[in-house]
Amino acid sequence: MAGLKLKSLADRPFDLLQEMERRSRAAIAGQADLSGKRNEWVGVGFSIGGDSFVANRDHVGEVLMVPDNITRVPGAKRWLMGVANLRGQLLPLIDLKLFLGAGRSDRSRNARVISVGHREVRAGLLVEEVSGFRRFVDGEYSQSQHPTTVRADAYTDGFFMRSDERWPVFQFDRLLSSDPFLQAAESPRR
Repeated sequence: MAGLKLKSLADRPFDLLQEMERRSRAAIAGQADLSGKRNEWVGVGFSIGGDSFVANRDHVGEVLMVPDNITRVPGAKRWLMGVANLRGQLLPLIDLKLFLGAGRSDRSRNARVISVGHREVRAGLLVEEVSGFRRFVDGEYSQSQHPTTVRADAYTDGFFMRSDERWPVFQFDRLLSSDPFLQAAESPRR
C-alpha cells in the first residue's frame, strides 16, 4: 500500500487506517533520527507595535478574544484597562503596548489577550495579534539583545532568527514580577 493517496482509500476504512498508521510510524521514525542532533524550542508568537515577539509556550496560559465587558478600575494607571470576568475569575487586563510606553494598542479584530501567570500574579496582556506556535532550533538563537520599537528590552532575552525575521524572546515572568508592573495605582495628585 506504500505511496497510496488517502482519498483512494475512502471506501475501505480498514485500509485507510492501516495507511495512516504506516505514515505515522514513518514520521515518528524520521523525527527520532533528528532528535539527537537538534533541540527544538516552541513558543507563542505575537506582535505589538509592529514588532514580533515569541514567548515560551509553557509561560502562556491561554489565548483569548478581547472580552466585550471590561470593568475599569478607578485610580489605576492607563495601561491597566480594567478587569474582566473569565469563567468566574477576575483577570486584570493590561494594554502591553501602552505599558511599554509606546502608545495604545490597535484593537482590531486580530487583537487578542494572552493569559499569563507568575507566582501569585495573573494577568491578561492585550497584544495586537497572535501568530500561533513558532518552532525554532538551537542554531537559530542568539543571546544578544535586539532593540524593538516598543522598547521591550527590559523584558526580553535574546532572539531567534529565521530568514531575515527576528523574534525577541519575551519573558512574561520578568514582566509580572517587575516593580513598574506591580505598581498599577496612579500616584495621588496634589
